Amino acid sequence: MFALTADASTREYFRVLWNGGTAVACVYPEPFKKEEQTYLDVSRLFESNGLPVAEIYDFDEDLGVIVQEDLGDVLLRDVLLSARPEDRERLIDDAIRLIARIQGATQNAHDRDSVASKLKFDVEKLSWELDFFQAHYFGTLKNELLDPALKDRLNAEFLELSGELESRATVLCHRDFHAANLMVDREGRLRIIDHQDARIGTTSYDLVSLLLDRITEPPPAEWLAEKRRSLTHFRLELGLNDLEQSALAREFRLQTIQRCLKAAGTFSFQAANRGKTHFIPFIRPMFAIALRAAQNLDQFPTLRSVISNEIQS
Repeated sequence: MFALTADASTREYFRVLWNGGTAVACVYPEPFKKEEQTYLDVSRLFESNGLPVAEIYDFDEDLGVIVQEDLGDVLLRDVLLSARPEDRERLIDDAIRLIARIQGATQNAHDRDSVASKLKFDVEKLSWELDFFQAHYFGTLKNELLDPALKDRLNAEFLELSGELESRATVLCHRDFHAANLMVDREGRLRIIDHQDARIGTTSYDLVSLLLDRITEPPPAEWLAEKRRSLTHFRLELGLNDLEQSALAREFRLQTIQRCLKAAGTFSFQAANRGKTHFIPFIRPMFAIALRAAQNLDQFPTLRSVISNEIQS
């Protein structure tokens, strides 16, 4: 048995011998019931739609263990770091194709009554994530409190942001679709992992996660527009509805603000509470990306002021 790294997860992973080969055992911190186990549910949903997730070999409810296919050790994130520019673009486009395929499974999620169809990025969930950002960036990491009047204005803008994003939440999302949650298997194919939190969200949610997670420099706006067009193209190939590009660009920027602030909150929590300080260098770039999106939208003046101060401090 060989322990594997689980990044920010509370789960533990081990490579084990299995039927003459190897498998990966995921150990949860407590027992589960198979009917309520979201990883099992979403894996079945994704498998039924031909999405490349690990095959489930066995599980034990009392032990809280799921044994699944061993996809190897190669993360897309690591491959992208050393890939030639043309290979990097191809791999990113392959990942965007998977986003379109996940969105294509939306109706099946409802038909199967999957847990993913019952969860949504609604105002409550989005606002909770933005509150989490405030609590753990300002409170836990910086150990400071916002002025109450400033906090009220910021919360009003967060409510406006969350309301518009909820109104656009119509498709199935992985929910954490970044290059550390995609693996390159032994045949060179992309495989999806860590999909247990899938839910209904915006068309741009997973795209924002893929393109803007854990980066140190904001990518060119023209490149982001190209990738939005790629998602539209891949959706059309699957028979999904067309996406009007100016509306998609607005949604993408709104989602960028929410997702980047949520990520900054997670990085702050992991650094301050769990000692994972390697997340800290990614916080300021998340602020810079969120600020650029808010400036392009010409909205959220309080947020823009707060973020600007943090970047300059």
